[in-house]
Amino acid sequence: MKGLTAMALVLGLSAPALAGDTRIGVSMTSFDNPFLTILLNGIKQQAAQDGAELILEDAQLDVARQQNQVQNFIANGVDAIIVNAVDGAATPAMTQMAIQAGVPLVYVNHPPIGHEALPKGTSFVGSDEVESGTMQTREVCRMLGGKGNVMVLMGPLENEASAIRTRDIEEVIATPECSGMTIVDRQVGNWNRTQGQDIATNWLSSGIAFDAIISNNDEMAIGAIQSLKAAGVAMDKVVVAGIDATPDGLAAMRAGDLDVTVYQNATRQGEVAVQTAIAMAGGETPERNIWVPFEPVTPENLSNYE
Repeated sequence: MKGLTAMALVLGLSAPALAGDTRIGVSMTSFDNPFLTILLNGIKQQAAQDGAELILEDAQLDVARQQNQVQNFIANGVDAIIVNAVDGAATPAMTQMAIQAGVPLVYVNHPPIGHEALPKGTSFVGSDEVESGTMQTREVCRMLGGKGNVMVLMGPLENEASAIRTRDIEEVIATPECSGMTIVDRQVGNWNRTQGQDIATNWLSSGIAFDAIISNNDEMAIGAIQSLKAAGVAMDKVVVAGIDATPDGLAAMRAGDLDVTVYQNATRQGEVAVQTAIAMAGGETPERNIWVPFEPVTPENLSNYE
């Protein structure tokens, strides 16, 4: 078992009793992202419940800006720091800063590099990405009967979640039951709806035949759906898959456009990140990795997530 589940963490920590006047610096990858907005709202809700003060910063997808924000948090004497990392590969510098200053650091959602072996004083709260792309692609494989041409929309290349989700796709397609599937092209859409739409438009313009679009997130999948519909493609002729089960993603599924997504409980990740930060500020030592499980969402169980 790689780490505690979120429920085990909550049962094991007395965070509300420790909250008091805890000041937590929070650096988010971007405020302009629907999924991360849900995550941030979970952070805000838990902090309000526990009486903790938040200092919120938007890294605006800039690694250097995020590192400066962590430096400023430390200089301002916060009790703990929560980071939604722009780039997992750039996290060691922030980890080192926090450790040297003796400030607890909690990474949330975007895994820091080497998250399996984080040093004492740091923790990661998220969902195991091996589950996400695997659940998504297995369902696509089932719908295609194990064969067909596939296009892949990827998040940023430097993002570990994006890399793992893409590798999940490749590994499922390599299994015997899905070996009739072929990845024809893959493009980086940076989690962005407009970029997903533009990429899908280029695919359609090129005349490449494909049976499915597997996207690393719902936003790019929705962009692809917009492109397909604008081109007059019947949505029952192409399987479109996303990840995150955002409200817009679920609405697209309800409309019959998105065929599969995977629920990542961003609200719970945010709540547990705050609980962990407060507990660490109070001297407790949680697990290095705390997992909030993914859940597959299809039209058959959609009503459970709306």
